[in-house]
This record gives sequence, structure tokens and C-alpha cells, in this order.
Amino acid sequence: MPRTTVTTSAKAANPPASGPAPGAGGRRLPRTLHPVAWWIWALALATAVSRTNNPLLLFLVLAVLGYVITMRRTEAPWARGFKYYLYLALTVVTIRVLFRAVFATGITPRDHFLFSLPHIPTPDWYAGIQLGGPVSLEALLSAATDGLRLACMLCCIGAANTLANPKRALRVLPGALYELGVAVTVSISVAPQLVASVQRVHRARRLRAGRTRGLRALRGIVVPVLEDALERSLRLAAAMDSRGYGRAGTATRRSRRLTGALMLLGMCGLCAGAYGLLDATAPKLLGLPAMAVGASLCFAGLRLGGRRITRTTYRPDPWRAAEWAVAGCGVLSAVLLFTNAGFNAAELNPSIYPLSWPTLPLVPAAAILLAGTAGFLAPPPTAPARPAVPAPRTEEPK
Repeated sequence: MPRTTVTTSAKAANPPASGPAPGAGGRRLPRTLHPVAWWIWALALATAVSRTNNPLLLFLVLAVLGYVITMRRTEAPWARGFKYYLYLALTVVTIRVLFRAVFATGITPRDHFLFSLPHIPTPDWYAGIQLGGPVSLEALLSAATDGLRLACMLCCIGAANTLANPKRALRVLPGALYELGVAVTVSISVAPQLVASVQRVHRARRLRAGRTRGLRALRGIVVPVLEDALERSLRLAAAMDSRGYGRAGTATRRSRRLTGALMLLGMCGLCAGAYGLLDATAPKLLGLPAMAVGASLCFAGLRLGGRRITRTTYRPDPWRAAEWAVAGCGVLSAVLLFTNAGFNAAELNPSIYPLSWPTLPLVPAAAILLAGTAGFLAPPPTAPARPAVPAPRTEEPK
């Protein structure tokens, strides 16, 4: 029996919304931004953060992230996890300060003494590491600023996970990385699904007047959550099997070997290029030329390896002016901080000797605020569908 394929156009699948057209009267129709644009914006902002340890600029980055997430996040489960990244960032700063206080490095006559921890003697083979001793204000401030920079970078990654749909980001991966991308997507979505499952079980227990608390209620929550997780795994396995996951296309042994060789040489080229860029004494050929050759070889390997996986994309995500604007403002922010144009590079990394309040450089601050324009350059997210409320019945007068 011949197969019949029904193709639905994008116009039929998405009927035109009522009201003015996009751009009429300054209104924009809500839609979801391309996930790659959010990732480019977030990674560029994280790159800009790695350039400075000025606490004023770092707090400004956190404010920009909070503004953009507040304006453009959706109601999806993964869009509610940014607060956990903030908790993780606070934990990183705390651990960094505690380690600096415990593993003391001594103080100088210019330091401001705060307190002293009990000194623990170490064996000879552990020389160079001092446990306990005097702790200065400068040492704690230096540890706090270093931890704050790492915390801001973690929050940038958290912003990308909050704003970008991980399942839609899977569509743009090359075919050679599709299976790995599916595994990463499933692992990322586990935590939100478990939280939603626990909330459903908790609501059901409250409706059934369950009053047990503490460890006694643990069994009544864990067992339904595990059962729900197993059922969800079976449904996911059936869906992946019906979509042909793991089935390889036409690929000879020679093409597989060539793909592996290209990827291996490309990774070696990227490593050599990174080493050449970080080491000022390295030859110039180990810098950008080696990185460009390595990136080209990796691209060729991914293109060749993608032939063995056959997949189609239904209604691919468009890349329009909003995507260019969001990605461009993030990249431009990183470029401004790395070019040192219009400001002194020492303002990005203020010294704690002598101890003074850091200054806020205008050009880096403007560059970070430029990245915050993504909050209104991106289109508004699509509102979740709400069930229609029936109109109240009115009785006619007799």
C-alpha cells in the first residue's frame, strides 16, 4: 500500500493572529527567539566577565541578567531554574572565601588584620601549604572578587538554560552530534520533570488529606515519583524508537575512519591554537592560524559524520533580525571589553593595595548595558494557552 504523506504549510499550521500586523503601530507578535541566539549572547557575556574582576561591573552583569530573564523568560519548567543558579553562585563565593581563610597565605605589613585561625602543623612532604593562621581583609576581598567572577559566569550559563528551549536547541546540532545532543537534552530535562512530579504527588496527597510529615511521608512521595519516572522513561524510549533514534544511515568503513581522523586532527589544531594564543612566546603559527585550521577540520569531520544519520526537521526555527540583534549586542559587549578602547585596562582589575573603593569605568559599563538591550530587542515570548472561561448565563426577564 503506498504511503501518503500529508504536508502542512507553516501558514496553515500557524493562522495569522488577529490584530495589527507585525510592525504596525510598533507592536510585535510574540514568538520564541532562536535558542542559538540566546546561547551566543550568554557565552559572549561570560567572555566579557572573564576579562574583569571589578565588583561594580560584576554586579552590573548580574543586574543585566536579571532584567533580561525577567522580561523574556517563558512559563516552561526549565525557565524557573535561574534562582538555583543564583544559589549555586552564592555557594561558589562562600566556598572561595572559606578556602582562602583556611588555607592562609600570610599577611604583609600593609594588610588589615581581621582575625587569626588556629594553626595546624603540616608534615614536611606537605610543605608550602599552611592551614590556619592570620587572615587579612585584603585576602578575603580578593577571594570574594575571584569567586564573584566565577559566579557571574555560572549565572550567564544559567541564563542561557533559562531563556533557550533545550529541545529546540537540539534541532540545530549537526547530525554527527545528534545522539549526544539527545542524551544531554534528556539529562537537562530530568530535574524540572522530577520537580513537577514531586509537586503533583504533593498536591494529590493534600487532596487526599494526607497528614503524615517528615520521614514517614517520604515513602508516600518517593514511590509515586519513581513510578512516574519509569513510565516517562518507557514513553520516551517508545517515542525515540518510533522516530528512528540510533539507526545509522549509509556510511562505509572508510568514511568512518576519515571522520575520526578529521576530528582528531581538528581537536589537535584547536588545542595548539589555544596554546599559541595564551603563550606570548609561542610562534605566530600556533595562534590564530592553527585554530582556524583546527576549526576547519572539525567542521569537515562533522559534515562528513552527519551523513550516516538521516533526520528531518519540521518547521525549522527562523533566524531573523531579532536574532542578529540579540547575538550582536552580546558579541559587541565582549569585543569592547577586550579591545580596551576608550578606557584604561587597569580599571577592569582594580588593585586592593592600597585598599580603596573601585571606580566604575564608563565604557565597560556601557558595554554591559548594551548587552542588556536584549531584554527589549528580543520579541516577547509566547503566552501559554489558557482554557476558555464560559460566559455566565443570564436569565431573561419574564
